[in-house]
Amino acid sequence: MGGHARQVSRHRHRAAVAAVLATLLALSIAACGGSSSDANEAEGSYDVKVTDASFPTKQHLGQTYLLNLGVHNTGDKTIPALTVNVAVKGKEGEGSTLPFGIRDPQPELAQPDRPVWVLAAHYPKFARSSANGGAETSNPKTFDFGPLKKGATANTIWKLSAVKAGTYTIVYSVEAGLSDATKAKTGGGAAPGGSFTVKISSAARNTEVNGSGEVVEKK
Repeated sequence: MGGHARQVSRHRHRAAVAAVLATLLALSIAACGGSSSDANEAEGSYDVKVTDASFPTKQHLGQTYLLNLGVHNTGDKTIPALTVNVAVKGKEGEGSTLPFGIRDPQPELAQPDRPVWVLAAHYPKFARSSANGGAETSNPKTFDFGPLKKGATANTIWKLSAVKAGTYTIVYSVEAGLSDATKAKTGGGAAPGGSFTVKISSAARNTEVNGSGEVVEKK
């Protein structure tokens, strides 16, 4: 009987330890879940100005082009996280999970998302930098470029290859963070952003080799 009692006591002790460990683990997970990338962002509005926005409006299938965006912090405080949201305009673009793609409306497709442009690896990035600039977020259409100090300008480059012929409009918006309570605005109070309407032709480019040995489009 004494041995049996000691065995029961050991089982109860182990069960109690397991319960304590489970509780500690649950608290640890809850603590991790409660802290997100936007938890420490200072709420409020931040003044910005889009200083550069360029992307060729006439493109050819299979060719690569650079989209340039420059954002200047015109306010008097550091922007917590400069973010850029990108999508193809229209119902098909809004329904796609791809930042530079559309959603094929045909039913029962295994993969309905169709890229219009393919973003090159390690892009977007800051101009004159080899390192990645825009970190991916939980939303594939949102890119986080990190804090932007007052008076500083973030010049970003996106390397895109056109893979689907047609006319499409890319819309972009600039935010000051990932939190809904953190907003970016222009000097006039408007939400900063813009668009590019691009025609992608499937026709072969009419090119020639210039005096420097470069392949250029004939004018």
